[in-house]
Order: sequence, then structure tokens, then C-alpha cells
Amino acid sequence: MPRLLLVTADDFGIGPETTRGVLDLAACGAVTSAVLLVNSPFAADAVRRWNAAGRPVELGWHPCLTLDAPLLPPERVPSLVGADVRLFTLGRFLRRLLAGRIKAGEVEAELRAQLGRFLDLVGHPPANVNAHHHLHVFRTVGDALARVLAGVTPKPFLRRVVEPGRTLWRVPGARVKRAFLAAFGRRQARRQAALGFPGADTLAGVTDPVYVRDPDFFARWLRASAGERVELCCHPGYPDTALTGRDPDPHGRRPRELRLLRDPIFLDAVCAAGFRLVSAAEMAGHFCEVSLGCAS
Repeated sequence: MPRLLLVTADDFGIGPETTRGVLDLAACGAVTSAVLLVNSPFAADAVRRWNAAGRPVELGWHPCLTLDAPLLPPERVPSLVGADVRLFTLGRFLRRLLAGRIKAGEVEAELRAQLGRFLDLVGHPPANVNAHHHLHVFRTVGDALARVLAGVTPKPFLRRVVEPGRTLWRVPGARVKRAFLAAFGRRQARRQAALGFPGADTLAGVTDPVYVRDPDFFARWLRASAGERVELCCHPGYPDTALTGRDPDPHGRRPRELRLLRDPIFLDAVCAAGFRLVSAAEMAGHFCEVSLGCAS
């Protein structure tokens, strides 16, 4: 039987041209899910475009604590915002988190507001959830997100940031970052599993922008990935002026990833690695079937 591969386009709605790129890839079958940044100023337009295109891809939620402004008034989440009343950048957020200066109650309140915004825009609960910058690997954020999702039925697919050592060895690029995320991600993945959230066996595609210049980038990940259920995260898009000052590589990584995913070679590599493309809802259903089979 083929293994299952979920291809998730992160940051849907971060900018108009990024949205257009994701929708174009969905039309050609290269991505099977996308996750929406609901606090982006371009979120509503992204959902409008998704609807106009006939909803060509499953749309999930991308909880965000490190970009743009919070949905809640700044005075309700003071530990999450700077003097400019915008959310802290990733580096500042992590320093404050490790220093114990991020309040769990404020994280949960902002995430609840973002889930409510998702429901208002999309009209149904998300089937796929993962935090911007993988912040849910950290317990303060991960546990708050689990509480927010506790009432969602059926339980959404929740990204597990898990990478085995053999993949870390075989796939070059950003190894320190990947090892750091995997160390926290393994612990959080166990908590997610204990709470009954569906997830993949491993996550592929984590890197830094410079390494996407390799034309074999995605194919190498697919060849090296282990497990019956694998999620491949990606960040495709056309050059997007809306990302200037909001993204570390606004005109480099995203267009390169889009070209690699649009190339027929990518789908050939999916088949060669023994995968079948699925949505997050399909992978979650398979996860539940396997769990019930093991329980019986």
C-alpha cells in the first residue's frame, strides 16, 4: 500500500500574490492543504479568492503569534505585543517565552479569537492546524492551542514537528534549527497524541530560505522521509510586495518553492517515493482508523 503524503502550504493569506501562487498549485494538484493566517490584513481577500476559485484546496488554520497585529486589543494581550502594538517578531517572542514573560492566558485568549475569526471567514472548523513558525512545539503555546481546539469536532489534524535522526543526517540544510525544533517537537507530539489529535509520523520540508535553491530540494526530502504518514510543509508564492518588511526572504524562497512544486518532476518524485497525496482530513481519518484498529 502507498504511504500517505500531506503537502501543506503554510502562510495562506499573508499576501495577495502568495495566495494566488498557492491556489495555482492547488489547481495542478501539487498541494493538498493550505493554512490561513487569519490575523493577516489580507486574510479576508484570500478566503474570497479561495471561494471564487471553487475551493480547490482544503483550508486550515495557521495560528500566529509572531506577525502583524493581534486580533484582540493590545491591552488584553500585553505580554504578546511591543510598543508598536504589533506581535513580537520570532526572535523577541522566543526570548520572552524562555524568560517566562509570555502569559499562557493571553496566548489562549488570542488563539481563541483567531479560531473565531477563522470560523467567521471560512464557515466551518479547520481540518488542518499548525502554528506559524512551529510555535506550538513549545509547551506554553502547544497546551494553549490544545485547549482552544478541545471543542472542535472532529479533532483536526495537528502538525507534529518530528524528524528522525536519519533524515536530519541525509537531508542537508538548517540542521541546528531542525534538531532544535525536533527536540521540543517530540515531547509536544506525545502530548498531542495523548489528547487524541491526529498527526503524521514525521514532518518534512523544514529549512532556511537559502537551501531551497537546490533543484532537488523536495525530491531529496521525499526520498529520505520515513513513516507511513508524512507531512511536507512548504511556503510557495509569487513575488509579493505585500511581504516586504514582513517576511525574511519575500522575493526568493517562495517563488523558488512554487517553481519546484509546479514542475512535473515533483509529482513524479511523490510517486517514486511510494506516496499517495491526501488532504489533512483524509490523513486524520486514516489515523483514527489505525488507532481504533490498534485499540481493538
